Amino acid sequence: MAKLVYAMIASLDGYIADEDGDFSWAEPDPEVHGFINELERPLATYLYGRNMYEMMTAWQDLPVDERAEMNDFAELWRAADKIVYSTTLPEVSTPRTRLVRSFDPEAVARLKDTSEGDIAVSGPGLAAHALRAGLVDECHLFVVPVVRGGGLSWLPEGVRLDLELIEEKRFTGGVVFLRYGVKRGAPPAAR
Repeated sequence: MAKLVYAMIASLDGYIADEDGDFSWAEPDPEVHGFINELERPLATYLYGRNMYEMMTAWQDLPVDERAEMNDFAELWRAADKIVYSTTLPEVSTPRTRLVRSFDPEAVARLKDTSEGDIAVSGPGLAAHALRAGLVDECHLFVVPVVRGGGLSWLPEGVRLDLELIEEKRFTGGVVFLRYGVKRGAPPAAR
């Protein structure tokens, strides 16, 4: 059975973008990006909402970059299947991508049962649905040593999870990686 992983890069105070939508402070350096690539390698499918998908499509036609970790990530992204959940996106623009109009927890559970690789849910809006449905197996958080004071939170309000720390890693630039397993049997959501 595949794992469903929710991974984000966030400020110390838990935001993935500030109040103006800026997330440039979260761009991983080569060391962190290389580590992310190793975490992404077992992924077979990405689950996206519209905004995250539209941002990630840049990886489809990324020109060859001088940074090997950028090229590596682009290849990993292109090789994976993508499912985009949106009621407003008219069509998808990348190969290996399908558009689904609503999040169906049972369909995602079936995908986990049949997938030959792990699955990533990306973006806090879509992740909220997966977290509330009790589908997420692991949460990966890269904590950037900045405080934003507000913005878009990486975790939705009202979700309660019991977690177990599986792994932690500190990087030269001050970023800290935290990998948590979701303990089963705990209530997935408060509301």
